[in-house]
Amino acid sequence: MTIKRQLDKRLLIGGVAVLVVLGGGGLLYAVARPEAPVPAAKASADGHAEGEAAHAAEATPPKGAEADEGVVALTAEQIQAAGITVVAVGRGGGAETRLSGRVEPMIDARAVVGASVGGRVERVLVAPGQSVRIGQPLAALVSGEAATFRAEADAAAAEAEAARLAHRRDQTLVEQGVVARQDAETSRARALSAEASARAARARAYAAGAPNASGRVSVSSPIAGVVSRVDVGPGGFVAAGGVVAEVVNPARVELVFRAPPHLGTTVRAGANLKVSGPGGDFDAVVTGVASAADGASSATVIRARTEGGVLPPAGSAVSAAVVTGGEGGGLTVPADAIQTVDGATVVFVQAPQGFRAVPVLAGRRAGGRIEILKGLEGGERIAGTNAFLLKAELAKGEAEHGH
Repeated sequence: MTIKRQLDKRLLIGGVAVLVVLGGGGLLYAVARPEAPVPAAKASADGHAEGEAAHAAEATPPKGAEADEGVVALTAEQIQAAGITVVAVGRGGGAETRLSGRVEPMIDARAVVGASVGGRVERVLVAPGQSVRIGQPLAALVSGEAATFRAEADAAAAEAEAARLAHRRDQTLVEQGVVARQDAETSRARALSAEASARAARARAYAAGAPNASGRVSVSSPIAGVVSRVDVGPGGFVAAGGVVAEVVNPARVELVFRAPPHLGTTVRAGANLKVSGPGGDFDAVVTGVASAADGASSATVIRARTEGGVLPPAGSAVSAAVVTGGEGGGLTVPADAIQTVDGATVVFVQAPQGFRAVPVLAGRRAGGRIEILKGLEGGERIAGTNAFLLKAELAKGEAEHGH
């Protein structure tokens, strides 16, 4: 029995080797093909097998085919994977107006520092481009006028002290019965007057820069920032009110646009702007509108700040788009939602099985949105970002149906 089994095994191996040699080409061909042809179904004894197979093939739609014309069938997972956002139809509309402006320092971020009193420039302590803090000296002056203010303040303080001491003595003498109470009241009035004069003298000296006894005054920066220019030099003379230096805080800047006068009544604080600058596009919000603020041209000045971004450096030219006249409540959709299919303008409205292409009549474009004059009711949810993928899928499905 063992010998028979060994013989049968050898015959089996030899037969397989022959088959491999003779049929190698056919085997390689079968492996190389992506799909082997499915043999036709054999008819059963009653002749119905072939008919049932054909009916099943017709009942199963091809992959990617749309259930209805103009509908792209997608599941929620497919929508998320494609990055298609679903948004509601908005309200607003209006017209888009382009504005030109610049990045400028805020009102409290720029200081033109002047001399409070006239005097000779003894030292210049800063240079353009240097950073300074609040109260840091910019220059030192020697002023005769400032020395006079300091002397008057010292003299007034001395007179006030003498008047207080005189009133104190009179109070003591009144208690001893040496002088009349009326004399004490008179000395008290003189003391109060002297104190008032001393306060006024101190205030004049402080306004002059708080000079020392020699009349030296320090001109200090009222803000923190960077020195943009210095207008004096050592040995020069600066008059009272003359500019010593200019300090700008580069971190506190804003957008300033000069617009036509009629925008003063249509643009309000809080309006959104789409701004284009040297570093790209960003969003901003209007913080103030001043009609006829520019006396030379009667232009409206519109001030704005960025929303979460960083503004370009001061002096940079920028442009912006503002939407006006959008109080009518018309329907609007994102510009990305508008697509053209077979020459028709459509938006893809969300449906239970995916998205349906709905023809619409588009109107004006403003602020990245487009008015819809006809075709939507307002309660629909539509495809926004990446809506062009639905257009491509719809075209693909139509091409497959055509074949």
